[in-house]
Amino acid sequence: MFSKRSVIFAVSTAFLVGIVATLAIRPVGTNQSINLVASEIAVRAKWRMPLSSPSNLPGGGETPLWLAESVERASSGAFLIDIYEPGEMVPAFAVTDAVRERKVPAGHTWLGYDQGKIPASALFGATPFGLDPWAYIGWWFFDEGQNLASRIYAEHNMKPLLCGISGPETAGWFRQPIETADDINGLKIRFAGIGGKVLQRIGASITMLPSGEIFQALETGVIDATEYSQPITDQALGFARIAKYNYFPGWHQPFSASHLVVNLGVWNEMSPGDQRLLEGLCTAATARHLGLTEAVQGAVIENFPSIGVTANVLPDDLLALLRSTTKVVLDEEAAKDVDFAEVLQSQRAFQQTYAVWRKLAYPSKEL
Repeated sequence: MFSKRSVIFAVSTAFLVGIVATLAIRPVGTNQSINLVASEIAVRAKWRMPLSSPSNLPGGGETPLWLAESVERASSGAFLIDIYEPGEMVPAFAVTDAVRERKVPAGHTWLGYDQGKIPASALFGATPFGLDPWAYIGWWFFDEGQNLASRIYAEHNMKPLLCGISGPETAGWFRQPIETADDINGLKIRFAGIGGKVLQRIGASITMLPSGEIFQALETGVIDATEYSQPITDQALGFARIAKYNYFPGWHQPFSASHLVVNLGVWNEMSPGDQRLLEGLCTAATARHLGLTEAVQGAVIENFPSIGVTANVLPDDLLALLRSTTKVVLDEEAAKDVDFAEVLQSQRAFQQTYAVWRKLAYPSKEL
């Protein structure tokens, strides 16, 4: 009689021998095909992604870098995104053109730059006297924002994902102090979005420049003032060296939303898993972007006196004029474009309802 241990040993040995024999008689090409399949799925996507704003700018500039790194890590290296700085592949203001034409699969940009081609895009990037950044997030994900943007951009062969947001920008950097509304008249100002149209209506001369060209325009006197972003970003661009009067509040961009814009054909070809991966990481990037940009501005402003910069609040008469003119401009734009009108009405309705909560729930910030 064989012992129980001997039987188990014999069975195990036979099993292992069988495996070895099977491997020994496997056709040579089988292992190669398995390895080939493994290598094919090692990298399932490799995207080139141009930016409209440089990634080396402090504040929100690093968001696309964080996104690319996170996508690579979450996919174990199977989904790669190569970043291209503004002008390196396409001009800063032409990112969505390249995406629409499928010259690149995706880009990271501020949708307000599309205003001339897609009027409603300005409202997805920033609305003067509009929503707080966290309210915009609520409108985007839990009201009509995301669906409206998806429908409008689908008509232009693109899929937008909210992928970064910051709070108010500064109202601008000026060479001379602004004491009354009349001081805006005749100034040459670099200004983006609907806010630029508002300033133009009250007498300013407005121009649009990408970030890399603003300092030289200030330095040479081509422009008298500029806005671009928040204090930490603007200071890195050198504005404080030329324009010593930094004004608040950021009436023209109480939120500034960035989006990952994906070619619609590319998006539809993606697996549901990869779509959800991008959606999830862009949502995380949005929260991270807001937290980071809120955390760093105060220290920058506290340091203004040491570099000769004065932080000022716009005069009351100018703010009142900007508010009333903004309503006129928004209503005029809505009358010209049905999509603009629909998005504006949606944001206004959400803002009105949200204001009930905001007024009651948030205490005074005075310390």
